Amino acid sequence: MRRLPRILAAAVLSAALPAAACGGQEDHARPAVHDVAPEGIVLSGGGTFGAPAPRAAVIAYDRALVPPGAWARVTAESGAVLSTAKVEAGGFLPGRTYGVHLHVNPCGADPDDAGPHYRDGRHSHAGAAGEVWLDFTTDRRGAATATAKQDWAFAPGRPPRSLVVHAEPTTTAGADAGSAGPRVACVTLTAR
Repeated sequence: MRRLPRILAAAVLSAALPAAACGGQEDHARPAVHDVAPEGIVLSGGGTFGAPAPRAAVIAYDRALVPPGAWARVTAESGAVLSTAKVEAGGFLPGRTYGVHLHVNPCGADPDDAGPHYRDGRHSHAGAAGEVWLDFTTDRRGAATATAKQDWAFAPGRPPRSLVVHAEPTTTAGADAGSAGPRVACVTLTAR
């Protein structure tokens, strides 16, 4: 009789394990982007935008579009199968829409140092479903908040490393989908 509870516990445990752990087939054509540690990934960055400088983490490349005193706070979190990113900004030009995306590399002295948009490994083309777009339109004081939620997780060991603010709203369709004009500011993201 004592063996029955053990057998039932083993059956329940094996039913809860993913098929791949039991010798099932996996899709090896794509990187496994959902294998994130249970504690997840939490990234953040922010402060007042300054001039490009070595190790600068909050950079303004265009002071006409990102005036002195402009600031941003960014958080990006990823669990096992979902990710959320949020940007809060102030001191920008009032009544203007900026394209905003997560990028693969940290900020650098050159706007291109941040590399391309961060993209879920299952998506081969630019789009809101496979990238993290946080476009915002500032209010009359130059403040804005934007949040994006994705049904995919950041790749283990390869999370986004920066948030880039672009001069124009993101083009959402067609051959130019994902483009948003010149990079005007950047915030480096670090794990916390």
